[in-house]
Amino acid sequence: MAVGVKDVAAAASVSVGTVSNVLNRPETVAPATVARVQAAIERLGFVRNDAARQLRAGRSRSLGLIVLDSANPFFAEVARGAEERARERGLSVLLGNSDHDGERENAYLDLFREQRVNGILLTPHGLDPDRARMLAELADAGLPVVLLDAELEGGRLPSVAVDDVEGGQLAVAHLLAQGRRRIAFVGGPPSVRQVADRLEGARRALAAAPDAALEVIECDELTVLRGRDVGEAIARRAVDERPDAVFCANDLLAVGVLQGAGILGSVRIPDDLALVGYDDIDFAQATVVPLSSVRQPAREIGAAAVDVLFSVLDDPASEPRHVRFRPELVVRASSGG
Repeated sequence: MAVGVKDVAAAASVSVGTVSNVLNRPETVAPATVARVQAAIERLGFVRNDAARQLRAGRSRSLGLIVLDSANPFFAEVARGAEERARERGLSVLLGNSDHDGERENAYLDLFREQRVNGILLTPHGLDPDRARMLAELADAGLPVVLLDAELEGGRLPSVAVDDVEGGQLAVAHLLAQGRRRIAFVGGPPSVRQVADRLEGARRALAAAPDAALEVIECDELTVLRGRDVGEAIARRAVDERPDAVFCANDLLAVGVLQGAGILGSVRIPDDLALVGYDDIDFAQATVVPLSSVRQPAREIGAAAVDVLFSVLDDPASEPRHVRFRPELVVRASSGG
């Protein structure tokens, strides 16, 4: 049978109200009484009912984080940064993985609302007008939503993001500076805002080099396996039909291209094919040929999103904050820099 507050009160010879004060406001209780109640709690194995407390308070001691792909090391680092900052504030983080699926994203939004989280950090699957309106309605109903690695046109919702257009420009400008002129962009699906922005940056860099061409190779997933398929397909092309450089929308794709292109032994990186990824995940520098990549400060992004959320909680009437980080190109052997 579960041990309740009344049992603790009887064992410690105090009132139920005193036990409640020890649990919630121990500074208001005499130290000797606190020690007696805590000893009774330990002896009886009492566990406080946080669900009931949350119903009374109207909020839990947690916040929700929904990412596109929890298996991607970039999002793992974002979650780590958010968790570290939330812990400083006395909160925990509940993680949801939408897996690029709008219905799963909606299910997590509903779940976190039922759990009465303090707010939600969201990397959305998409931000079409209907989705933007729904998120704004959540915020208007008292559940703050901070867009993570995304921005809403018009700035109605607070956000923390990276300038992915600039990141794409950095990557392709670097490849052009290495003398590459047949450049392929590997990424997808195009509905993912980050992918679209990185492609836009690539196109802007190409606009300054009229003698260069850009080929877009679309993938349905941003994974190592899809990248490997692309690498193998490139290796099977005739030499004069291959790109001489590849910019991938993330590092997982780039690692796959690196593996796939080398399987037949006919493509050497970077001699025949220069390669740049995006995110600069930890093992980018540990691949067979260390991978050049556009770095995003993942952990700082997660921490900043929690800070932005608390600015909303502290002053719900304040103007939405927008934090934008700048990307950094990290040049390694894969691009011949």
